[in-house]
Amino acid sequence: MAILLLLHVANEEAVLIEVEDMPAPGDVWIKGTNPRRRDNKELHYVLPEVNTVIFPAWRINFIEVMPGEEAEQIITTVRGSERSRDY
Repeated sequence: MAILLLLHVANEEAVLIEVEDMPAPGDVWIKGTNPRRRDNKELHYVLPEVNTVIFPAWRINFIEVMPGEEAEQIITTVRGSERSRDY
C-alpha cells in the first residue's frame, strides 16, 4: 500500500508523491512515484512521461503524511457517552 507524502521543497511549490515506506531520519534522498502538485496537476519542471522522482533531503523543508483513503475510526468516551470520530 502506497503512502502519500506532501513534500515542501525549498523555493518551490509543494509536491505530492507516493512512497512504499516512510523516509528514515538518515535518508539523504526521497524517491517517490506519480509526482504532482497539491491540486493533482502536473509539475511544470517534471516531464509528463516521468513516473519516478528523487528529491535530495537537503531541499526539503518538511514532509506531511497525507491521510489514507480509509481513515481510521477511533471511538472515545466523553462524559459518559460514546462518540465516534474519524481522524
